[in-house]
Amino acid sequence: MYAVIKTGGKQYRVSEGDILRVEKLSAETGDVVAFDEVLMIGGEGDSLVGAPAVDGASVTANVLDIRKDKKIKVFKKRRRQNYRRTKGHRQWIAVISVAEILKPGTKSKLDAKPAKVAADDAPAAPAKKAAAPKAEKAAPKAKAAAAASDDLTQLTGVGPAYATKLNEAGVTSFAQIAAWTDAEIERLDGEISGLKAKAEKGDWVAEAKGFAG
Repeated sequence: MYAVIKTGGKQYRVSEGDILRVEKLSAETGDVVAFDEVLMIGGEGDSLVGAPAVDGASVTANVLDIRKDKKIKVFKKRRRQNYRRTKGHRQWIAVISVAEILKPGTKSKLDAKPAKVAADDAPAAPAKKAAAPKAEKAAPKAKAAAAASDDLTQLTGVGPAYATKLNEAGVTSFAQIAAWTDAEIERLDGEISGLKAKAEKGDWVAEAKGFAG
């Protein structure tokens, strides 16, 4: 049996056990969500086609991960204007595993909550006058964090700029890096592009154990 669901402005044909990448949901890893906007159910007996959705039908799924997708490059050019701009973008996505396809009148065995697409997490830009005091307050915190952290530039392939990115991601000491697992490296690679390749090439975990003593 299969169903066609709509989420994040896109339609997906799903069956039980399918793993999908959809627009970021207002949920956390391990949650069970229900998609109520089911456009069609087919595969067993007569097909059910909604107008636009099938009343009472739903699809439940387990949230496997909330992360950023692969980076895409956006290139703009205006000929004869000497104008070229390249930007990168990584879209937030949810990785889900379809658990149930429920026809009208069928109750779910799982405790699911409605699946809602997450709003844009980027905060609105504050006014210039209001931003100045915040910057002044944030500066002492940044200095304190820098003073309490280890010198991560001692790691192979890590410069001052990359060390700052690691600090912003919460990595401030050799002890943390020495305790990294494969799962932790994968998670940080989603936040800092190229981290996994650099960590493996420079053997950061072994280096950090040596620096941490």
